[in-house]
Amino acid sequence: MTTVLSQKGQVVLPAKVRKKLGLAAGDDFEVGVEDADTIVLRRISRPPNHGLAALLAACPLPFEVPLRESDDTEGPAL
Repeated sequence: MTTVLSQKGQVVLPAKVRKKLGLAAGDDFEVGVEDADTIVLRRISRPPNHGLAALLAACPLPFEVPLRESDDTEGPAL
């Protein structure tokens, strides 16, 4: 597969590659140069809820987080 560098410096990843790797709009990448002919593009993995606390803290309206009822599932103590 090949792709072309646009006048804005953008490269389009072919749909087959995006689908195979599960890439979506908004994914973050690290770009590096390995040698004179090799560019490395590495996806930066983040947890699915990354940035959620900051988003909630920026909410302009007051809100309360309801207490969670206990259940029988095992998990880390909060």
